[in-house]
Amino acid sequence: MKQQTIKDGLKAGLNTTWTLGKIIFPITFIITVLQFTPVLPFITDLIAPFMGLFGLSGEAAVPLVLGNLLNLYAGIAGILSLEMTVKEVFIIAVMLSFSHNLLIETGVALKVGVKLWVVLLVRLGLAFTSAIVINLVWSGGGEIAQYGMVPVSEPDVSGWGSILLLGLEKAAFGVMQLALIVIPLMIVIQIMRDLKWLDVFSRWMAPVTRGLGMKENTSMTLVAGLTIGLAYGAGVMIKAVQEDGVSKKDATLAFIFLVACHAIVEDTLIFIPLGIPILPLLLIRVITAILLTMIVAAIWNRAERREPSYEQTH
Repeated sequence: MKQQTIKDGLKAGLNTTWTLGKIIFPITFIITVLQFTPVLPFITDLIAPFMGLFGLSGEAAVPLVLGNLLNLYAGIAGILSLEMTVKEVFIIAVMLSFSHNLLIETGVALKVGVKLWVVLLVRLGLAFTSAIVINLVWSGGGEIAQYGMVPVSEPDVSGWGSILLLGLEKAAFGVMQLALIVIPLMIVIQIMRDLKWLDVFSRWMAPVTRGLGMKENTSMTLVAGLTIGLAYGAGVMIKAVQEDGVSKKDATLAFIFLVACHAIVEDTLIFIPLGIPILPLLLIRVITAILLTMIVAAIWNRAERREPSYEQTH
């Protein structure tokens, strides 16, 4: 293994950490501080009247707001603070699976080159549609959910000094966590690239990526997002777009797939303590990701095939 390979991987990891850290740090800091102001309760009260559309009570707005502005863990903490039925908890879990950590993950997607309207339409559209469908087709789940754990309590803070310090601590921890994942990952990918293992890996994944309407060089992006999540996997995606010739089209298709189905192990297992069936949750995510990506790819390809004939007639 060449020393230059390690240096290149380390440089790529640091650059990616800097790129994503500029998104994660300020957003984490701002949202943490806003938790101690009337802003989040105001947003919650604003959307509470619409919860009935999804078969949810007004108080269900609390975990949805927390999950979308912060992360899944904050959303779960919000669920655990409420008494709800299994059906309600399942609906919220599915919604948050599609749409969580919205500010940071949207910022990351924009860095990759995915359009803002695509991000919001796919994430919020999947969340809203899935909730409405589940509410209409599932008549069970009326029993009260039995939670297997208690929410982690926030540290006691008093005064703006403590609040700002907590915000800085959480923001710094978020960037540090990012660095601990992204830097080693980039070094490993650089080693795989220099040893030509990525070419072999792409060939293995070729049937999957082609079936989803993408080229072979998108495979590493998909695997990274599936295993470590959208925000961290975006580091791989950014590098792939820059260096591996992944087109904006394939990056967008990969993002659409990963919106529905990312961090597939962690984001599924963390819902176990909520007392809901997680196998259906997993299947909904996987099947939705496959079908949605294939449909969008087919429509996109058909539109591209029509373009030359249109130009020839003008």
